[in-house]
Amino acid sequence: MAKPNLQIALDHSDLPSALKDVKNVGDIVDILEVGTILVLQEGDQAIKCVRAMYPEKTIVADTKCADAGTTVAGNVAKAGADWMTVICAATIPTMKAAAKEVKDLQVELYGDWTYDQAQEWLDAGIDQAIYHQSRDALFAGETWGEKDLTKVKKLIDMGFRVSVTGGLDVDTLKLFEGIPVYTFITGRGITAAENPAKAAQAFQDELIRLWGE
Repeated sequence: MAKPNLQIALDHSDLPSALKDVKNVGDIVDILEVGTILVLQEGDQAIKCVRAMYPEKTIVADTKCADAGTTVAGNVAKAGADWMTVICAATIPTMKAAAKEVKDLQVELYGDWTYDQAQEWLDAGIDQAIYHQSRDALFAGETWGEKDLTKVKKLIDMGFRVSVTGGLDVDTLKLFEGIPVYTFITGRGITAAENPAKAAQAFQDELIRLWGE
């Protein structure tokens, strides 16, 4: 079973803070995400700066796009993003349009999505899904549990490459042992640490311990 990727989410409100953190951990993590808040605050400049710093890394623009797929995806791709996120409520035409502009598209799972919808995404050629607990849910006291693992396994069995995110720390990873998760995404689990580089390496070390090289 392949080791899952480690993705850093740059969920910052300003570009200098984001660039400081990505400089500390960019060589350790596998995927760099320009987070939703950062995209809204700083626009494509954030993507351009991260791309200039790490020309060989996979960069995700976490736009959570709901409409205007061609325009949004075209803009982030031009800025240097490889992948882009769309919200699960987006229409199939929006997703298909976005998918033509970027190397890969990820569907963000929020709210009351269904497995029938998920099959439609697969049928449209979109096989990346992001399963997570939202920041608001975590603040409300929700934690990862069997209900989440069951959904993640089902999506993988359907054929998705599933990324997992939402309040992850190193100890959370063992809950997913034996499940072929594609990517674990964390923001504050690394950036809020006293030593972000050490925290990022701890995540990678635990992924290797649980899944192998």
